[in-house]
Amino acid sequence: MSAMETVEATTAEQAGVDGTPLRVTATPTALALIDELKAEYGPVMFHQSGGCCDGSSPMCYPVGDFIVGDNDVHLGQVGGADFYISRTQFEVWKHTHIMLDVVPGRGGMFSLENGREKRFHIRSRLFTQAENDALGGACQL
Repeated sequence: MSAMETVEATTAEQAGVDGTPLRVTATPTALALIDELKAEYGPVMFHQSGGCCDGSSPMCYPVGDFIVGDNDVHLGQVGGADFYISRTQFEVWKHTHIMLDVVPGRGGMFSLENGREKRFHIRSRLFTQAENDALGGACQL
């Protein structure tokens, strides 16, 4: 299966138990890497970087190593790992479905996948009008 087929197979058409579109999903490859990291480090979490040291890469940390605060928005879970984004970045991305994927390359300096010659990568697309409506019109949390 090509990377594009993987992306199409796991888009935001998946919905939560209440039927609301999911804000964040993951490809099977990303789920496998999450499982690998959890086996080594225990519970993990993600924070979508705002572009500082590691560009705009999603960063994976052991739970407790990155402190989330009032300025972070919880988008959901992927592979049992909580996924956060800064509130200011959410304001820009609130109309966007985020899909966590894996591509070849070095991970972020502080991200757990660093040194494995594969890294987490964000793919995204705008929510459809129907998805946006289901999320509250302005994609509010």
